[in-house]
Amino acid sequence: MSQLEIELKQLKSELVNMWSLVHSQLVKSNIAMVNFDKDLAREVISREKRVNGSELKIDRDCENIFALLTPVAVDLRFVLAVLKINSNLERIGDIAEGVAKHILSAERPFNKELLKETDTINMYDEAINILEDTLSSFENEDTALARSIFQKDEFLDKINVRAAEATIRHLNAHPEDLHQALHNLSIIRKLERVGDQSKNIAEETIFYVEAKVLKHNAKE
Repeated sequence: MSQLEIELKQLKSELVNMWSLVHSQLVKSNIAMVNFDKDLAREVISREKRVNGSELKIDRDCENIFALLTPVAVDLRFVLAVLKINSNLERIGDIAEGVAKHILSAERPFNKELLKETDTINMYDEAINILEDTLSSFENEDTALARSIFQKDEFLDKINVRAAEATIRHLNAHPEDLHQALHNLSIIRKLERVGDQSKNIAEETIFYVEAKVLKHNAKE
């Protein structure tokens, strides 16, 4: 095995570990919201430093591979994809932290009826599933699974669009839920961005495997 192959294998392992960390953050922020667990929310916030540290480490490793080993063809595409996926994962980590901060700011547990009417729980589950699919598609070089992310992102977009009207309907009946409704709406907006970041990751996986650039390509 060449030095380049060794470094690329290590880089992939680091990125998968980053994926797992971010996935854990998203799952824990979900549990913290459903159970109104402020201690778990604080844990998510404190672990964000690990996410940021992992991002910086992967960025440095990519730069070293460029500078010292000059990858070409599929190896070059792989490192370029890792750089961008790493950035997208860090942003999803930020989203999980942002949700945790809303939980800490909320004065009481979220109204279960509100969460159901706005489809927040389903949205959270789908956001986590999408993140899991992006990892599977990357690890297995499965571009068909990567392309399925685009349709799943649309599902999150639809919930996001419907959320405002659902929130208004709920507040007409329960005006006392105003503050938590605003927190919930902000969480929904953040979850919609998980779909956007995951779609970007899917595009990078397709670029790496198929050498196709999908960004700004409406037909694809």
